[in-house]
Amino acid sequence: MNNFPKIHNAAWPGVVGKGEEEGDPIIGLDQMLDYTANAEVDGVHFDGIDLFLLDPHVSIDSSLDDLKVLSDKVTSRDLEIGSLVAPVWAPAGGGSAMGSADECFSFITQIRKACEIASHLKELGVRKGGVIRIDTSVDPATWAKDPKASNAKIVKTFQEACDIANDFGEKLAIEGEICWGGIHSWTAAEEILKSVERDNFGFQADMAHTLLYLLGYNAPECRVLPEDYHWKDESVLKESLEEITKVLRPYTIDFHVAQNDATVFGSGSHDKTGRHCLPDDPNGKLDIVRDAGYWLRNEQGKLTKSIRHICWDGCMFPNEVMTKPETWESILGVMIKVRNEHGWVN
Repeated sequence: MNNFPKIHNAAWPGVVGKGEEEGDPIIGLDQMLDYTANAEVDGVHFDGIDLFLLDPHVSIDSSLDDLKVLSDKVTSRDLEIGSLVAPVWAPAGGGSAMGSADECFSFITQIRKACEIASHLKELGVRKGGVIRIDTSVDPATWAKDPKASNAKIVKTFQEACDIANDFGEKLAIEGEICWGGIHSWTAAEEILKSVERDNFGFQADMAHTLLYLLGYNAPECRVLPEDYHWKDESVLKESLEEITKVLRPYTIDFHVAQNDATVFGSGSHDKTGRHCLPDDPNGKLDIVRDAGYWLRNEQGKLTKSIRHICWDGCMFPNEVMTKPETWESILGVMIKVRNEHGWVN
């Protein structure tokens, strides 16, 4: 059996879409770690977990002692830590990447703090790789008021952030999520990726989100699938996935395995974001194992081996779903299939 890429779960589904206003209470980090560690399929377990640097999971202002406690929690469950999500948004203490000088300073400060945490976790031996995930922290409508000026500000902010991350030996990755201005379409994301010009900057592909790139949400002019497309026509879907992955795969340094029913869901700053589905959801539009290959293999079908760990992302599942052991066994099962099909022995 292949042992690379490593298989990770994501902790942030316990926070994203949770809370008093959303109906379902937040699922604590300890619970998310237990769900991850306890899942088993044919003797195979998750190798690690990717974390959200946001209270109540992991504070962006965590002390070294806090991180030692975190490290012990993770290693005691025979897991490791991979990629980290930096809370760059204004409500979490950050600001817009194309906002005022103060907003951009707050944005960059959050990334600096995330890099410091990442560095400490490496020193503690619990984190061997992964990226710092960021976005633009601005909505598409605000960005669209002056795309050229907006991009210039975003690129400058990202360049400064990359220079800071480089001091810590970290890489930054923008997630291809349609609710963020400047990366709300695959062509807009390509422009940002080309313009930043930093070796430690790249793209985080989430299968649930990048599927929506094909439909042109928030950017109808960038739609790839025909307006009258019927999902039973797999050849058209394959051609469309080939088109966008040819452009974005070379920049991809982090990868989320996920399912999507091609609808959008969200609220507040997460307007029109991807609705993640369980792997076996009858409304899911992706063949997860097959379609992961568009990101993990090049145009000739050869493994790129550039992704050292893959992570499952399943935000906004109801708590009643997340508390079932079979949910995590189902997820782990499809992750194993992805690794067996597109992985390698190392």
